Amino acid sequence: MLLINEIYPAICGESRFIGRTCTLVRLTGCHIRCTWCDSEHSFSGGRTMSIHQVLESVQGYGFPTVLVTGGEPLLQGEVVDLLAALLADGRTVLLETSGALGHDKLVPLDQVPKGVRRIVDIKAPGSGIPGEVIDWKGIACLGAGDEIKIVCRDRGDYEWGRDLVREGDRIPSATVVTFSPVQGELLPADLAEWILADGLDVFFLIQLHRAVWPDIERGV
Repeated sequence: MLLINEIYPAICGESRFIGRTCTLVRLTGCHIRCTWCDSEHSFSGGRTMSIHQVLESVQGYGFPTVLVTGGEPLLQGEVVDLLAALLADGRTVLLETSGALGHDKLVPLDQVPKGVRRIVDIKAPGSGIPGEVIDWKGIACLGAGDEIKIVCRDRGDYEWGRDLVREGDRIPSATVVTFSPVQGELLPADLAEWILADGLDVFFLIQLHRAVWPDIERGV
């Protein structure tokens, strides 16, 4: 059984799938506390559901793409079976994870079923999350179908991410990297200009759902 915070139809607001219609499945629970977290409601609450019940709910919305997120969805071991069931149902499956260690129940990134698009949010210093909890070993197993997301609060976060990209030894070369600003704290234009000035071969994104529904905090 899984503890599910919410399931609803959505527009992918981040990642290379930005703008795509999907069904969002949010699991309850998170072991880290980013300073800019926009889903604190996922830390608790929700209801217990079987994999079959979740699958039925997803099928009811009809979208071929499913985004499994949290909180931190890899804290619940049965999420592996859920991801496998969604793949078997013919869905395009996206998994958003923090890529942060620090909990004994955390499912390793390399145990996520093959075919799931792993979107790993590497925590820049401005997140308040210590760098030593970043799962570099798990990140090393990412491939061309996966993605690394670097959210920037300020110039320091950007330079931290830029240097990671330039070094090229911690981020797999085939894995796409995206940069995005913390809404309300870093101007998108500033981040875009820094990326262009430094000639980084990355994707620049904003949170599309925040732009479309600026006054709605959840369920978009």
